[in-house]
Amino acid sequence: MVTEMQKSSMFIEQNTGDYESGDAQKNLDDDGRQKRTGTWVTASAHIITAVIGSGVLSLAWAIAQLGWVAGPAVLMIFSFITYFTSTLLADCYRAPDPVHGKRNYTYMDVVRAYLGGRKVQLCGLAQYANLLGVTIGYTITASISMVAVKRSNCFHKQGHEAKCQTSNNSFMIIFACIQIILSQIPNFHELSWLSILAAIMSFAYSSIGLGLSIAKVAGGTGHVRTTSLTGVAVGVDVSGSEKVWRTFQAIGDIAFAYAFSTVLVEIQDTLKSSPPENKSMKRASGIGFGFYEPFWLIDFANVCIAIHLIGAYQVFAQPLFGFVEKMCAKHYPDNKFITREHAVNIPCCGVYYLNFFRLVWRTAYVIVTAVLAMIFPFFNDFLGLIGAGSFWPLTVYFPIEMHIAQSKIPKYSFRWVWLKILSWVCLVVSLVAAAGSIQGLVRSLRAYKPFQTPKE
Repeated sequence: MVTEMQKSSMFIEQNTGDYESGDAQKNLDDDGRQKRTGTWVTASAHIITAVIGSGVLSLAWAIAQLGWVAGPAVLMIFSFITYFTSTLLADCYRAPDPVHGKRNYTYMDVVRAYLGGRKVQLCGLAQYANLLGVTIGYTITASISMVAVKRSNCFHKQGHEAKCQTSNNSFMIIFACIQIILSQIPNFHELSWLSILAAIMSFAYSSIGLGLSIAKVAGGTGHVRTTSLTGVAVGVDVSGSEKVWRTFQAIGDIAFAYAFSTVLVEIQDTLKSSPPENKSMKRASGIGFGFYEPFWLIDFANVCIAIHLIGAYQVFAQPLFGFVEKMCAKHYPDNKFITREHAVNIPCCGVYYLNFFRLVWRTAYVIVTAVLAMIFPFFNDFLGLIGAGSFWPLTVYFPIEMHIAQSKIPKYSFRWVWLKILSWVCLVVSLVAAAGSIQGLVRSLRAYKPFQTPKE
């Protein structure tokens, strides 16, 4: 039926009823949707793209603030906490049983299945505000990397005294144009190739950064700032109050570095059911947490960062795209502009199903994020505040509360008590990090000059 409809009218309606018989039934999962083909390998690529994209770039600064004792200790503690809570969340993808229960397609669906009530709306607010903030932040960061390549070549040709000022705006527009095209990828299920490419790029620039840092310190050439066991020195590098604020920010940066709970459920929804999705997701989570001037090398690293952020943008944008499209289809099921899919034959690529609402809405979203990035080039400071607000509920609170509900853990039992303690400790960390982010944002606003090119 689908094939005949395509031949005659070049559009199809989204209707699973067309697949309820014959060989097509074999291509459907137990929920009637197209059979999922994701594995722990593709899930690992998504996780690495999400984690390294949002975390690695700020860790060097965070460790410098905390020092060589507290820094690695905090890093290990929060990597363990995030891995632990991600395994709890992976078990909640199906409800009530983690292997044979009903699928939940989004984080909000999972919270609705186990907790319900106002907590569903609070989850959605935290999740989608975070996703919006991250995509704006990635637009800024990617443009900074592109500008760095241009300036590096300028300095190489004209000397380091040359004025090689370049506006970020043109590169934000280039980034947005790329995202408009990639945003037409219908869903997470068809995004694995982009995440694999982004993951390779992340390993490349992380390795380059590590290698250059070791070479600079070992060579003893140029201006190499010394570090200590306690981080930046009070009275030398910073004042006492600034040390406190930077410590708060550093703890927050490390806590948020591993957080990918905002997209965990959506990633898990791409996995095939054999082996069970929760087992594949736990394996992928473990792999995701196991990795840590030549001008041309710096250029290559910045290009890798830009390519990586192109993929990372999509990893964080797709759940938001899907949420809006699902809600609109639910409220306006008879609106053909929203529900109709037009089959377009693309040479060498096969048939692509074009939805005009998806085209307009996703294009508009990318344009808005790019404009906001241009207007607020200090937005990355604000992103820390968004991270502080979403870390505790999404990475800690909801996974723990749903695990308690799923496992029926008795109130005031030993396991219940230590899970609650863990949740409260992470809440304090979020509040402390939020305070540090607000102080940093105020400082950036005071120093902000809207008619000057922001510094890299």
